[in-house]
Amino acid sequence: MDIEKFIREKVEYYYRIEDLHCTHTILNILSGIFGFNIHKQVMDAAEGMHGAGLYGAQCGLVEGSLMFIGLYGNSKRLTREDIERLCCEFADGFENKLGSLVCRELRPEGFKPENPPRLCEPRTIDAIRFTAEFIDEIFPEAKQFNA
Repeated sequence: MDIEKFIREKVEYYYRIEDLHCTHTILNILSGIFGFNIHKQVMDAAEGMHGAGLYGAQCGLVEGSLMFIGLYGNSKRLTREDIERLCCEFADGFENKLGSLVCRELRPEGFKPENPPRLCEPRTIDAIRFTAEFIDEIFPEAKQFNA
C-alpha cells in the first residue's frame, strides 16, 4: 500500500469508525508513518485540543503536528531551541500551504449540527501529507512506513 492510500484509509477509519477528532487522528497517523509510539498520557492531554474544544481557536491538525514534532524531536535528541525553530518553520509552512492555523478560518462554518459529516477529512489528508513531508525533510531516515 502506498502512503497516500494509507493516509486516506486511516483518516476515514479514525474519523468514521473510531470517532476521533483531528488532533488524535493526526497523532495516530503520524505515529504509524514514523513508527513512533505515543504514550496514552499524551493522547489524554490532546483531548480538548481540536480548536480549543470546538471553540475555533488553533486548529487541532496544527496542534497535533506541533506535539508530534516536539515528541519526535526530543526522541532524536534535538535541543529545545531546535524544536522551537522547527515548530515555527512548520507553522509558517502550514499557514502558507493550508491558508491558516486557526480552526474557525479553516472551517468557517464552525461546528453546527447541520454541517455535513466529516467536513475536515480532505483538509486532514492535506495536513498529514504536509506534516509527514516536513518531518521527512528534517529526518530523511525517519520514515518507517511500510504498510
